[in-house]
Amino acid sequence: MGWMADETGLGKCAANYVPLTPLSHLRRAAQVFPGRLAVVYGAHRKSYAEYHARVTQLASALAGMGIAPGDVVATVLPNIPAQVEASFGVPACGAVLNTINTRLDTDTIAYILDHGGAKAVIVDPQFLGPVEEAIAAMDGPAPTIIEAADDAAGHPASGRHLTYEDLLAKGDPGFDWIMPEDEWESLSLNYTSGTTGRPKGVVYHHRGAYLMTMGTVVSWRMVLHPVFMAIVPLFHCNGWNHTWMMPLVGGTVVCCRDITPQAIYNGIADEGVTHFGGAPIVLNMIVNAPAEARRDFDHIVEVFTAGAPPAPATLAGIEKLGFNVTQVYGLTETYGHVTECLWNADWDGLGQDEKAGIKARQGVGFPMMEDVTVVDETMTPIPRDGTTQGEIVMRGNSVMKGYLKNPAATEEAFKGGYFHSGDIAIQHPDSYVQIADRMKDIIISGGENISSVEVEATLMAHPAVSLCAVVAKPDDKWGEVPCAFVELIDGQSVTEAELIAFARERLAGFKTPKAVVFQELPKTSTGKIQKFELRKTLHA
Repeated sequence: MGWMADETGLGKCAANYVPLTPLSHLRRAAQVFPGRLAVVYGAHRKSYAEYHARVTQLASALAGMGIAPGDVVATVLPNIPAQVEASFGVPACGAVLNTINTRLDTDTIAYILDHGGAKAVIVDPQFLGPVEEAIAAMDGPAPTIIEAADDAAGHPASGRHLTYEDLLAKGDPGFDWIMPEDEWESLSLNYTSGTTGRPKGVVYHHRGAYLMTMGTVVSWRMVLHPVFMAIVPLFHCNGWNHTWMMPLVGGTVVCCRDITPQAIYNGIADEGVTHFGGAPIVLNMIVNAPAEARRDFDHIVEVFTAGAPPAPATLAGIEKLGFNVTQVYGLTETYGHVTECLWNADWDGLGQDEKAGIKARQGVGFPMMEDVTVVDETMTPIPRDGTTQGEIVMRGNSVMKGYLKNPAATEEAFKGGYFHSGDIAIQHPDSYVQIADRMKDIIISGGENISSVEVEATLMAHPAVSLCAVVAKPDDKWGEVPCAFVELIDGQSVTEAELIAFARERLAGFKTPKAVVFQELPKTSTGKIQKFELRKTLHA
């Protein structure tokens, strides 16, 4: 049996086992990097010591207003310091952070606040109206509103609610953080885009986020003191966990409230931004920026892009400007990116088009993932021939705990011991994965997921509409936008503008169709609409 068979006295104890949590990163950074710049937003410039103190006061103040461990605290915020601080301050009082998409309609916000059971919600004044309307429409207890004013951006507090800074002033900078006793404890709650009906609540644990931060440092080839610009909304997978990662390497978070070419170029030139993530629309924005928005810089900026493969022309254009782009892929259920198109030096000699084609692949699993592969309906790995299609599945520590209050959906997502992405892909001989199609007909517009089913259901509610199919239409600015193909009821009429206006009253703006085509829809012998035929007309 060998000597290891006797493990007497080799158990876990406080000295040799500590639950993994990203909270540890900021506690360490406050000691190791106290004077280094941690968070930047215009005149707001806080060192790690100051950042840690503000987070501690937030945690203390939330606890003081009755937020108990396991309670949910929501935010409806752009990428401003309050959102960055909430990433640590909410879990530091033992609560669960629920970042809500600022672009959602009031009905969906009300549903999320009800479903998640938020006890408090931190809101930017720009989004206060919809949040107040949502709270008025809730079935359950109303959360307490805290206003995070942004005077510099023209969004002062309304005076109707407690302000974020007044809340912090109530907090004790000596408050003892409530660290998780078990790394499986819930850290955050993120809602999917509602691709099949209501959005599902995805629950992250401390362990998964901690390992996500470690894996990303490796994959992004980070060294100490990067300067990271928060362009990806921090309500998307907690900003791909990058806020939790920055203290690990003593980095600086540069907040970007409004994503414009000028803001990005200014961040690079003035703050020395070295890294950021963004959807392909952000890359297009940079490439097509007017001359007056551009700034000179003399370092390579590392970029993670996800949401849809960037066009080869976009990649070619942006890399000439001093950006190195890496395609990554993931879902809300996987804390953000879990695959990367890891570059092989053997490809350096290829032509620009060939390089761009490879860079558009979703690639291989990040270090914190156990396995990312493509399988058929029987969970058998498909041939790695670059042609055969299957579903991307994955397993590893950076996969969600499950869907809140939805055990059936959780069981379905995890069948066979893997998380099922719902994305159809091929796998190349070198194991690199490349998405071929989306099983659920998701439209990805400017990095936002749009359910074709949801848009179709909305349009079908119009009295003149008989049948409707919504597919992705290529768009130079947004990557793709929803296009509706509509069959009208005999004797009924409605114009394109009227139908778009009808949808806009009922959907978030980004979900509203940008074009409507009136025609008889192609169908199979069983009456199923053939969306692939409709897509062909848009790509012709």
